[in-house]
Amino acid sequence: MITTNYVIGVDYGSDSVRSIILDASNGQEKASSVFYYPRWRDKLYCDSSLNQFRQHPLDYTEGLIHTIKDCINKSDIVDTTTIKGISIDTTGSTPIAVNNAGIPLALLPQFKDNPNAMFVLWKDHTAIKEAEEINLHATKFDINYLQFVGGTYSSEWYWAKLLHILRSDEAVAKACHSWVEHCDWLPFLLTGGTDTKDIKISRCAAGHKGLWADDFGGFPPDDFFTSLDPLLQGFISKLPTKTYTADIEAGKLSPEWAQKLGLHTNVAIGVGAFDAHVGAVGGQIEPYFLSKVMGTSTCDILVAPVTEIAKKLVNGICGQVNGSVIPGMVGMEAGQSAFGDTYAWFKNLLLWPIENLTQQSNIDNQTIEVLKRLFEDAVIPELSRQAAIIPLSEKNELSVDWLNGRRSPNANQNLKAAITHLSLGTNAPHIFKALVEGTCFGAKKIVDCFTSQGIPIKGIIGIGGVAKKSPYVMQTMADVLGMPIKIHQAEHTCAIGAAMFAAVVAGIYPSINHAMFAMGSGFSEVYTPNIKQQNLYNIRYDKYCKLSSLVEYNL
Repeated sequence: MITTNYVIGVDYGSDSVRSIILDASNGQEKASSVFYYPRWRDKLYCDSSLNQFRQHPLDYTEGLIHTIKDCINKSDIVDTTTIKGISIDTTGSTPIAVNNAGIPLALLPQFKDNPNAMFVLWKDHTAIKEAEEINLHATKFDINYLQFVGGTYSSEWYWAKLLHILRSDEAVAKACHSWVEHCDWLPFLLTGGTDTKDIKISRCAAGHKGLWADDFGGFPPDDFFTSLDPLLQGFISKLPTKTYTADIEAGKLSPEWAQKLGLHTNVAIGVGAFDAHVGAVGGQIEPYFLSKVMGTSTCDILVAPVTEIAKKLVNGICGQVNGSVIPGMVGMEAGQSAFGDTYAWFKNLLLWPIENLTQQSNIDNQTIEVLKRLFEDAVIPELSRQAAIIPLSEKNELSVDWLNGRRSPNANQNLKAAITHLSLGTNAPHIFKALVEGTCFGAKKIVDCFTSQGIPIKGIIGIGGVAKKSPYVMQTMADVLGMPIKIHQAEHTCAIGAAMFAAVVAGIYPSINHAMFAMGSGFSEVYTPNIKQQNLYNIRYDKYCKLSSLVEYNL
C-alpha cells in the first residue's frame, strides 16, 4: 500500500493567519483554516494617526495552534505521522525585540502591553526619520550598501524600525538583545530554540530588508551602524553572516510544539520567508513574469537566472537577492504600499454615517449590524459595476495612489495621495474609478521601472484576494499595462507556496521547481487588454506622471 505524504503551509497576513494541508503528491487541498488576530481586530497597540501598527506575538502563536489543529480535525488524515513538513511565510519587514533566549519582550510580564516590545508590522511607518537618516548616512561610504535594495532604504524595513524603537523606549532598548524578523522567529520557536545565535536567518528577509548581500560578505560592518547611532553598536555581532533559502530545513518540530499541535517530532520545519516571495512560488512564477500579489498592498516579484542578470543593478525597487524566491535565480521585489487598502479606505469613508450616525438614532443594534453587513458586502461590487460604465475620458477624475506612501519606484513614505478634476458632477463611482486607475497607473510605474533598466516583463501573474475577486480592477490593470494578466487558480497561493517549500524541506521533492510542477494547480482566467482603450490610457498615464511629480516636489 502506497502511503500518502502531507505537508502544511502557514501564511501570516496582515489581519489573519491561514494554515493549509496539502497532499504532497499532487497539491490537492485536504483542509484549510483561518484565524483572525483578536488583539489586532480590536485595534490594540495601534495608532493610525501616528502610522503605528503593532501586533502581539500571542496573536501569532494562538493562531498557529488553532489553524493547524483545526486543519487536522477537518481532514480525513488518520495517521498524523504522514504529515512530513511545515513551512511558514510572514509579512515583512515585521521584526521584534527579543532577549538572549529569543523570547519576544512582549511575552515577558513587564512588557506585555508595551507596543514597542511587539512585532512592528510591515506597514508601520513610525521610522520615517530613521530611514531618511540611513539614506543620507549611506552616501558617506565608499561601498554603496544600498545598491541591492534599489538605492533607497525604507521606513518599512528592519534597521530603520530597530533604530526607532531603541530611540523611543529606553526600557525596551535596555532589554533588547537582538532584533528578529517574524519569519525567522517562528521556525526558531517551533524547533525549540533557546539561544538567538541558533536562529537560521532567512535569505529573503535579510537580503531585501536587512542590507545583507553576498558581495558584502554578509551585513554591512558594525562601523556603518555605530557611526549612524551608537545605540546600534553590537547588533551586527548577534547576526550570523550566513543566511538560508526557504528550501533548507531549520530543524525538527520540538516535543513541546509537537504536543501543542498534535504532530510528531519528525516533522521538518523549513526556514521562513516573506509572503509575497513564497506566494509567487505558489502562483507558479516563471522567469521574467511579474508576479503581483495583490492584497492590502502589492508585492511584485520577478525572478531571472543569475547568469543573465550578472552585475546588473535595478534602481528604485525593493531589492534583488540571489535565492530569495527560487534558489539559483535572482529574486527582485517591488510593490505599492496601498492597493486593496485604497479601496477599503474609500469604503470606510462611505460607511462613516452608518458607523457613527446610527448610534445616535433609535434603530436597534441588531438592525444596525444587518445594515453594516449589507453595505460592507455590497459597496465595492456596486461601485465597480457603476465605475465600469463611466465612459473613459482624458478629463475624468485622476488620483495618485500614495495613501500609505510609496514603496516603489524609490520608497518614500512621506508622500501623500491626491485626487484632481473634481467637480459638482463628481459622485462616488467617479472617485472609485479614479482610485482604481491610480493604483493601476502605480503598477505601470513599476513595470516601466524594470523595463527601462533592461529587465523585460514577458507577462503578469495575478495572485491574491483582489486578483481573484475584483474583475473590474483586473481588467483596468490589463488595459493600463497593455498586457495580459493571467490569474492563478488557487485562492491561497502564499500558504500553498509555503506547503511546496515544506515538501522540499521534508525531502519529498529535490527542488522547489519539482514541487511547483507537481503541486501547482494552474491558472483560471486571463484578462486581455482592450486595445481600443490604449491611446486614452496612455494620455491619462502621462497626466498621472505629471501629477505625481507635482505632488512629490510640492509637499
